[in-house]
Amino acid sequence: MGIRNSAKAIVVKEGKLLTIKMHENGGTYYILPGGGQEHGENLHQALERECKEELGAEVEIRELLFVREYIGKNHELAAYHSHAHQTEFMFICNVNQDLFNNGTSPDEGQIGTEWLPINELLEYELFPRALRTHIISYFESGKAATYVGDIN
Repeated sequence: MGIRNSAKAIVVKEGKLLTIKMHENGGTYYILPGGGQEHGENLHQALERECKEELGAEVEIRELLFVREYIGKNHELAAYHSHAHQTEFMFICNVNQDLFNNGTSPDEGQIGTEWLPINELLEYELFPRALRTHIISYFESGKAATYVGDIN
């Protein structure tokens, strides 16, 4: 199996991060809007499509902030994800609305959106978990490594 590319949106307004709220297997957690790149799409096109599908919103894509890899065999769900290898490109984005519906094609398990306070991200089940400290660091100091490695 090949490496899958994914584009994600980091949308911040008034100190809060826009997330997709998920409920699966009896638990609630949060992820960034965005998803897999399809053949023939560039990363911006993939992110624009995914935000319409998940948020029902158009985004203004700005600079690349983080690159994250996920190599499934190296993490706690290796029994289920041993075949997975994904590279995620996370872009700072603007969006011209505050409330969202589930869009045209929400993810399985998607129950809505939620704005999470950046200074409280460690209190939330935001995945990938290790990204929380990078986001906090960037929005507190304006500094962060672009490549965050193979994290979950």
